[in-house]
Amino acid sequence: MNILAVRGVERRFASSTGSTLALQATDLDVAENDFITILGPSGCGKSTLLRIVAGLDRQTAGEVLLDGQRIEGPGADRGMVFQSYTLFPWLTVLDNVCFGLRERGMARAQQLDIANGFIAQVGLKGFENHYPKQLSGGMQQRTALARALANKPRMLLMDEPFGALDHQTRELMQELLLGIWEAERKTVLFVTHDIDEAVFMGSRVVVMSARPGRIKLDRVVPLPHPRRYSVKTTPAFMALKAELTEAVRTEVLAAQAQMA
Repeated sequence: MNILAVRGVERRFASSTGSTLALQATDLDVAENDFITILGPSGCGKSTLLRIVAGLDRQTAGEVLLDGQRIEGPGADRGMVFQSYTLFPWLTVLDNVCFGLRERGMARAQQLDIANGFIAQVGLKGFENHYPKQLSGGMQQRTALARALANKPRMLLMDEPFGALDHQTRELMQELLLGIWEAERKTVLFVTHDIDEAVFMGSRVVVMSARPGRIKLDRVVPLPHPRRYSVKTTPAFMALKAELTEAVRTEVLAAQAQMA
């Protein structure tokens, strides 16, 4: 069952010389429980598409439907996790995770029950009273993930959430998020530049073209769950990685040619 439908979505940005087409008419169907990773060269419109789904940007043509209802702005039914940690520095881990629940008017006892459950799930039990400045980058991103999950959104929207982390922490966060997805089966749209990450995390991988962006390739990931890091050595993983690497490389070269 599809819960998200992107229909003919286009985005133009006005400039002093006219307008720039960043995203050409794009269609995408997202089924319930899908984990879709989105690849493509810089400037291809990946983040623009994600922001439109989040309601943080408006398309100039087309529509986006969530559960059949047109998206007109941000909503609690979509949880957003950015590359920058976007935590409130004056709030503790616990109160950052409680923030959305408090804004909805939930009783404090219920807030704490939900928040503590997700704090434990992301491996931060014992850090509830720490402030963001006292946490590593990985721990801050765990907090951001717990905050998004606590609101029980229909979808998680993730814009290169692990891009600022070191390699080892990034791999640990990939395994953490994938384990949560396998348990919760939350629908996810996940933008990344990392092809290994896209294949390891996704149930589907979408490749976008150079600007103006469009969906060039849409591949199902034929890897079983529960999925462990050892899957990266399998022929199925390597074959899909090779196909996606060539597809992305072609678009990166096209983007460079546009700039020449």
